[in-house]
Amino acid sequence: QVQLVESGGGLVQAGGSLRLSCVASGRTFSALNMGWFRQAPGKEREIVARISRSTSSTYYADSVKGRFTISRDNAKNTVYLQMNSLKPEDTAIYSCAADVSPSSLGRSPREYEYWGQGTQVTVSS
Repeated sequence: QVQLVESGGGLVQAGGSLRLSCVASGRTFSALNMGWFRQAPGKEREIVARISRSTSSTYYADSVKGRFTISRDNAKNTVYLQMNSLKPEDTAIYSCAADVSPSSLGRSPREYEYWGQGTQVTVSS
């Protein structure tokens, strides 16, 4: 079992920044691929970013490329999502997720076995 706890959400004006954190426990963190997803009201959950377990290679949704940065600190069992130049359309519940597969692409929520409870990000115009 893996437990994930997010923090760092809140209310920010358009153009502002937030940093989300997700602390993992229960399994060797360096063995986990980690992803950030978001879900806005009335919309499906979508991938925001992913970072692999071994090479720390990253993937970003087109909508956040150049604005968001995913990173991990294996010593702290933590994955981060730095969000800059926030837009009102970034408003959503953001959740981190862990994927234990060594070969998944990690683009779909179905590829992730463990989820945090989510943290609300609201961007005002």
